Amino acid sequence: MTLRLLVALLAGCSGGDASDAAVPTQGGTVDAGLSEVRAPSAEAGGTLRVVTSQIDSLDPQRSYLTGVWNLMRLYVRTLVTYSSEPGRTDQLVPDLATDLGTTPDGGRTWTFTLREGVAFEGGRPITSRDVRYGIERSFASEVIVGGPRYVLDLLDDPALPYAGPYDAESQEGGGLASISTPDDRTITFTLTTPTPDFPYVLALPSSSPVPAESDTRGDYGLDPVSSGPYAVTSVDGETGIVLDRNEAWDPATDDVRTALPDQVVVRTGMSGLDRDQALLAGSADLDLSGTGVQVATTNRVDGDEDLLDRIDDVTTGAVRMLALPSTVAPMDNADCRAAVSAVVDRTAVQEQLDGAGNAVRTSVLWPRALTGGPEDTDPAPDLDAARASLAACGRPDGFATVLAVTDVPMAVAVASEVAAQLAQVGIVAEVRPLDAASFYATEIGDPATVAANGYGVVLATYTADFPTPASFLVPLVDGRSIRTPGNTDYASLDDPGVNGLVDAARAITDPAGQPEAWRQVAQAAADTHAYVPLVENRVQLLAGQRLRNGVVMQGYGGYDVATAGVGTD
Repeated sequence: MTLRLLVALLAGCSGGDASDAAVPTQGGTVDAGLSEVRAPSAEAGGTLRVVTSQIDSLDPQRSYLTGVWNLMRLYVRTLVTYSSEPGRTDQLVPDLATDLGTTPDGGRTWTFTLREGVAFEGGRPITSRDVRYGIERSFASEVIVGGPRYVLDLLDDPALPYAGPYDAESQEGGGLASISTPDDRTITFTLTTPTPDFPYVLALPSSSPVPAESDTRGDYGLDPVSSGPYAVTSVDGETGIVLDRNEAWDPATDDVRTALPDQVVVRTGMSGLDRDQALLAGSADLDLSGTGVQVATTNRVDGDEDLLDRIDDVTTGAVRMLALPSTVAPMDNADCRAAVSAVVDRTAVQEQLDGAGNAVRTSVLWPRALTGGPEDTDPAPDLDAARASLAACGRPDGFATVLAVTDVPMAVAVASEVAAQLAQVGIVAEVRPLDAASFYATEIGDPATVAANGYGVVLATYTADFPTPASFLVPLVDGRSIRTPGNTDYASLDDPGVNGLVDAARAITDPAGQPEAWRQVAQAAADTHAYVPLVENRVQLLAGQRLRNGVVMQGYGGYDVATAGVGTD
């Protein structure tokens, strides 16, 4: 595969200091940050210059952007977190806790012990009650909005709902009953259902400690209290975000973060092309956004070897797929869904997405980075099989439906390509672009809206929050996960057989037996033809000229800010 990247922007475009031009481009090899450390260095000092598009919130309980979660590794610590070791960044390691937790009952009860010597900025020791309070904040849903909601499902009692720490009645009852803190260093969680993946929930910034005395509720993101090596010292719409060293952080308690730079400056609100220019010209060291270099950038120039050596090619785990809602006729018939599945030409979809450099074909409900998945046969379109399925579902001449898509040019182009493919067998799909801001939340995320508007085909992109089969599959295929709004079972798939296999997979506590159990879930879901996987997105990360210790965080689609340094020579 050829990576086509812009190289004609280097002179006069930096927008930074005049000294930038004197900074030598750091050498390396293509994909060096995936399996090893790009430009390793133990040199401390300097300012790490970061660029990104948007910051949804600096409040750890309110952010739901993976790029922001990456940034939070600088000032937020959790009981467990993702490793900074190359090739293992999808694996958990202890952080505030001494280990990855213990569970005596297959994942229903989890106990963690905090390290000694961990402290907030200002020096106050972090206790188990601070971890509990941080998690309790997510339950104040009228104030703490926007973040992950896993803890609500796993820790709340439906018969006696907890309303969060700002509700006087809930606090009089002793707080969230499912979390116990018998002493300053011990915390035990009792879940509503056995969940072997629960440590991944605790690795989210939303599970980080917050000192109750410093909680400013909805304004907490303006000045979050640090538990990591840096503290947020300035937030400005014009100049960006500045983080300076947190003197209370003790590196002896932290095996993950190296904290090499003296300061980190984040420039926000930048377009993709502006971010590319900054990286190419030396005025930025890394891009937090996780989108990689832009299409307009990749299409400008081929084959500059020096530039290619600064590239890491990452398959993101974001799978673009067709969902065929079973609540919309004729997609309530499995044979009609099978007809759609048989028509699809994944190669043509890949070409609409600018080729293999931006998308990898996939025919399985399983991200490539997860080992142990079903075999991907990458089938070609089979129009004869599609016509046979149409006959079996009683629609030999085809049918009409609506293809819902987010109103983004590239997504509409893919939807139009799919519609043209379906037309070959008489399936007339009206491509209906919908507002991107509400597409996932209240359009395809509301089963009633899907049914009322007759969205028989939905073009969606889905990314799991955790690098596990359960995290990817359950929200998509378990009928008991259907909810309004915010539904992620876009096909409204509620198949008893699939649900039963999910239960069986969740009941397996031996890690060796889990992949096969989840493969069975994926295969059973595929057999319903409720989803038609198309491609998995890939991005090319571009390392800045000064970036040192570049390690690709697979789950965040960018370089790990917790270990990044800068060259100052």
